[in-house]
Amino acid sequence: MSDAVEQVIVGKRKVSRRDFLKFCGLMAGTLALNSVYAAKIAKALSDPARRLPVVWAEFQDCAGCTEALLRASNPTVSELVLDVLSVDYHETIMAAAGKQAEKSRDDAIKAGGYLLVVEGSIPKGANGGYCTIGGRSAVDLLMEAAAGAAAIVAVGNCAAFGGWPKAQGGPTDAYSVSELLPDKTVMNLPGCPYNPVNLTAAVVHFLTFGELPALDKLGRPLFAYGARIHDNCERRGHFDRGEFVKAWDDDGAKKGWCLYKMGCKGPVTYHNCPSVRFNEGTSWPVKAGHGCIACSEPGFWDLGIYNTAKIQEFAPPSAYAPVQQPTRTIDPASAAMIGGAAGIAIGAAGAAAYAQLSKPDEEEAQPAASEQK
Repeated sequence: MSDAVEQVIVGKRKVSRRDFLKFCGLMAGTLALNSVYAAKIAKALSDPARRLPVVWAEFQDCAGCTEALLRASNPTVSELVLDVLSVDYHETIMAAAGKQAEKSRDDAIKAGGYLLVVEGSIPKGANGGYCTIGGRSAVDLLMEAAAGAAAIVAVGNCAAFGGWPKAQGGPTDAYSVSELLPDKTVMNLPGCPYNPVNLTAAVVHFLTFGELPALDKLGRPLFAYGARIHDNCERRGHFDRGEFVKAWDDDGAKKGWCLYKMGCKGPVTYHNCPSVRFNEGTSWPVKAGHGCIACSEPGFWDLGIYNTAKIQEFAPPSAYAPVQQPTRTIDPASAAMIGGAAGIAIGAAGAAAYAQLSKPDEEEAQPAASEQK
């Protein structure tokens, strides 16, 4: 058997067929598609005529989403995506500057049919003076770029929902992309930062099927934001058993118990962080020991990072164990298996969680009766 590795041409680059097909299979899985679609994805990506031009606009942002793109988990995949796409304008990573850079942008917009990626919120305060590029306001630049775009993607919470600049007390009068483009379909990929795997998958879907993936009511793709973090969290079992971290250095923290009482917003947040993760799939905030801050939800800065989420107000009963106040016996309804989006929980475990959630921390801190004597 020959030792030569079979290669395929993707964009302008040769890659091993094994890596290419592995990537296509990964994208099918990320998009929640049957594995048979991997072949269709492979055909679309290997077609040089389908190389998609990209105009990436940055406004009120920290460039965190760009940094996330540059640090995509697998270098081979990163190179593949950059070859499948034609990044005609990205002020942070492009070699050109000044008038040359703006000419690249103008030429791409004039040609039309590009993917417009927006990073950062758009300010309207001070007549747009808080964010100007080349003497033009962010609002003006967005409107011009959106007019000829084949698809529009808002990456990061700032572009999707306004993010930190829109939080209470923000002086710039910040808006999200969809607020300024109500007549256009905008796909939101919120996060702080977003996960570049989800952008890659969304682009692959667009190249393969000629349209954006199915979106939820907030404009987020269902494949990435269709499930509640709480339902796929590796600490969910501790929540159901009423085992919570109550101090960062307590025994529960050392044992990896649930972080809900430390402000984790997993029960009210939709994102695929537990399955996709970050840093080559190594970890994500909750696994690393910090609660979810709901960065894929609107207005997350104003929720307070360490404030306990009132799940009874923010989420339906499927987000937690919908059982009655615990009594000496477990009634049949509570003992039944609870299915649906929240996964599987047993009533007795739910009762334990409910009891712990309902019990004030002051009561938990009281010594036992035997210790008070």
